[in-house]
Amino acid sequence: MSNLTPPKWLGLNNYVELMQDQRFLMSVFRTLYFSVLALLFETVFGVAIALLLNRDFLGKNIVKTLFLLPMIATPVAVGLIWMLIYEPTIGFVNVVVKALGFQPLAWLGSPKTAFVSLLIVDIWEWTSMIALIVLAGLSALPHDPYESATVDGANGWQVLWKITIPLVSPTIMIAALLRLIDALKTFDIFYVTTQGGPDYASETVNILGYIQGFQYFTFGKASALLVIFFIIVLLISLGFIKVKNKVGVDF
Repeated sequence: MSNLTPPKWLGLNNYVELMQDQRFLMSVFRTLYFSVLALLFETVFGVAIALLLNRDFLGKNIVKTLFLLPMIATPVAVGLIWMLIYEPTIGFVNVVVKALGFQPLAWLGSPKTAFVSLLIVDIWEWTSMIALIVLAGLSALPHDPYESATVDGANGWQVLWKITIPLVSPTIMIAALLRLIDALKTFDIFYVTTQGGPDYASETVNILGYIQGFQYFTFGKASALLVIFFIIVLLISLGFIKVKNKVGVDF
């Protein structure tokens, strides 16, 4: 689109071209792969941290505050901080790597490590969100099942798997759904750190949509791309809600 060429009706051509575009298909794969891995690790770590924080111990409030700090920072600030941490020559990660006797790596500058490096940043930043929601769910659980389990002589492991996890599973599913939708939309950290590079290794659908719209100025293709992505997110969310309704427990 430009001032010299008026807009032209293309019908579904943009959608057809996207479905045949290997770059677009790979960006969809990376987006889903990143979201699933991030969700898996953040849910496991988040639930574990919530169970830990649900116990009484000295300095509990200080530990809880420290866990929440990454979530409070803006994604752009987090991206800039991690660019310094991953910096090839003076970054903290490579200082540790060299101290251990290994060769330093270009964490964000290599196609082999850029994706994993960004995944670590996302897990570090958003695990606390899962932990916070699950912790709220744990604090609302009824005491009766635990008293009955104590009377029946159940050990801690049995109480965890037979009572706590089933009762808190609806809350975990809600936290996972919110995090999944947010992970699918992740843009800030990718744009600040790698802008989809190197060699498209970290190019997600959101980054590709931005490039199509504001670098290539192919607004029609960018719009079609985001419509397809919206449908994908909608279908995943509906499937997730269906699973949540099946695992729900009334108490």
